[in-house]
Amino acid sequence: MAVASSPVKSEEFAVTACALDYFEGWFDGDVVRMDRALHPDLAKRSLGQVDPENRSLRSLTKERMLELTAAGEGKAEDPGDRRIDVDVVDMHGNVATIVVRSAVYREYLHLARTEDGWKIVNALWHFE
Repeated sequence: MAVASSPVKSEEFAVTACALDYFEGWFDGDVVRMDRALHPDLAKRSLGQVDPENRSLRSLTKERMLELTAAGEGKAEDPGDRRIDVDVVDMHGNVATIVVRSAVYREYLHLARTEDGWKIVNALWHFE
């Protein structure tokens, strides 16, 4: 007998799929997947990751992430080890918090459920 998946599990699956579109899209240089994952008002931030001497907060927009993805920046960082662990920390209503661990990055993501599905609104990252 088939067991129907619960609404909670299907939402967790959708959030996880969004995170994988983001990470795998980055490493594959797949602009379509990256675009699908990101909210138009994305705020992606890091502190001292690109330039350790600079302790100012660095921010990227969705547009810039799409440009970098198209340019193959993520392909250059692909470790070959595609271990991408997605931990859904909390979901409530139309918001979710997840932690993603890969061989290259640790990211803390906030997502919102929109008319077009789950989208990453905020990302805070650090190199592994």
